[in-house]
Amino acid sequence: MDWSNVYQSKLVSPEEAVSVIRSGDWVDYGSICGQVRSLDVALAARKDELEDIKIWSLLTLAPPKILEVDPAGETFTWNVWHFSSLDRQIANKGVPAYYTPIRYSELPRYVRSHIEPINVAMLQVAPMDKHGYFNLGPQNSHCKSVCDRADTVIVEVNTNQPRCLGGYHEAIHISEIDFVVEGANHPLPCLPPSQITPVDQQVAGFIMEELIDGACIQLGIGSMPSAVGEMIAASDLKDLGCHSEMLCDAHLKMFQSGRLTGRCKTTDPGRMAYTFALGSQELYNFIDDNPICASYPVDYINRPSLAARNDNLFTVNNAIEVDLYGQVCSESIGTRHISGTGGQLDFVIAGYESRGGKSFICLSSYFTGKDGQKTSRIVPTLTQGAVVTDPRSIAHFVVSEYGKFDLKGKTVWQRAEGLINLAHPDLRDELVTAAKQQGIWRRSNKL
Repeated sequence: MDWSNVYQSKLVSPEEAVSVIRSGDWVDYGSICGQVRSLDVALAARKDELEDIKIWSLLTLAPPKILEVDPAGETFTWNVWHFSSLDRQIANKGVPAYYTPIRYSELPRYVRSHIEPINVAMLQVAPMDKHGYFNLGPQNSHCKSVCDRADTVIVEVNTNQPRCLGGYHEAIHISEIDFVVEGANHPLPCLPPSQITPVDQQVAGFIMEELIDGACIQLGIGSMPSAVGEMIAASDLKDLGCHSEMLCDAHLKMFQSGRLTGRCKTTDPGRMAYTFALGSQELYNFIDDNPICASYPVDYINRPSLAARNDNLFTVNNAIEVDLYGQVCSESIGTRHISGTGGQLDFVIAGYESRGGKSFICLSSYFTGKDGQKTSRIVPTLTQGAVVTDPRSIAHFVVSEYGKFDLKGKTVWQRAEGLINLAHPDLRDELVTAAKQQGIWRRSNKL
C-alpha cells in the first residue's frame, strides 16, 4: 500500500497541530533527542490563550521555548522523569520544574497505568518509510507507551533523526498518528567529550582489574564510566558485549577497537542493545540503520531479571556520596536536586544477579569547596535530606581513587572500615571518630 496519501492527509503546520491543546491538558513533549522543537515554538505562542498546561519530558537537552516565555510557570508546568544539567539550570532560575521519582525500568507501566491521562503526545521522529512507519530515533525508552496512552498523537519529522533498528517499539505507524508536522530539521543534541581526570583514570583502573573476556558492559553517564570505556578500548579484552540503558561514545570506541563483539551474550547475541543513545554525531551516524544495534523499550533493557541473563554483566555508575553503612546517594546534595534514580538501581541489582557479574558505584574520595577545603564523599551518614538511590542491602562494589570495596555480606563495622579506606587519607580520622560515635567501629580495626 502507498501510505503517502495518508501522510499528506495528516500533514499540518505546527500552529495547526498545537491548536488541539486545551487548558488543563497533560502534554508529553518527547524525550532526550526526541524533544519537539517546532511544536514547542508554536505552543509558546499560545501562552496567553491557555492555562494549567502540564508537560512531561525526560532528560531535557534543549531549552524549551514555553519556559522562556513563561518563566514564572503561570501557564506551563514542567515535569520530568530524569533531571539533566539543563533541567537543573531551569529549576535554579526559579522556573517551576518538578522531578518524578521513578525506577526507570518501570516507566512504561507508570505511563500506561498510574499517571494522569495524556491528552496530547508530541515527539520527534525520523521520516516515514515505505511501509508507513516513523522510527522513534535514539530514544525508544517509553515512547510507544506514551503514544498508546495519548488521546492525540502528533509527530514532528526531523531528517536528522537516525533510523534505529530494534528490538521492538522502535517505530510508530502512520495509522496511529493524528497529525504530522515537518520540523525545521534541527541537529541532534550532542554531548561534549567527557573531560577525564587522573582520578577518573585511577577509579577506572581498579574496575579494569575485575573485567574478564566475554563480559557484558553497562556504562552510565559521566567521566568515570567513560574512562572505563576508553581503557577497555585500549586493552586486550575479547568478545565483550553491550546491554546498556545508554549507548554512548565509549561503547562505540570499544566496538571500533574490536573489543566488543557480543558473541558471549545470552540476550541479543552479537548486538548492542540499548534504550537510548546520547553522545556525538559520530555515534548517531553509527546507529543509523545499523543492524548490529538493537533499540528496545526501557522495560526490556533495564529489567534486572532480563539484563542479568547475560553472564558476567559488569555495570558502572556514579555517586555523589556514600555513607559508612553503604547507602548510596546519586541524586541530590541534601535536598538540592541534582539528578534522578534513572536506571542505576536497576543495573546495580542486575549486575549482582548476573552469574559472575558485578556492579560498581564510582566516586572521587572528596571534592574541594569554595573555601578550598576538602570535603569527603565518604560520609558518616548521608547529608540530611539526601536521597538514597541504592540501599545498603543492594550496593555491591564502591570504588574511589584509593581502591575498591565489596560490601556484600559485610557487617556494619566491616563496611565502616572498608569504606573509610576509600576516603582521602587526610579525612579518615574524622570518619573513624564518627564511626565510633555511631557504634560501628571495633577497637581492633586497622586502617
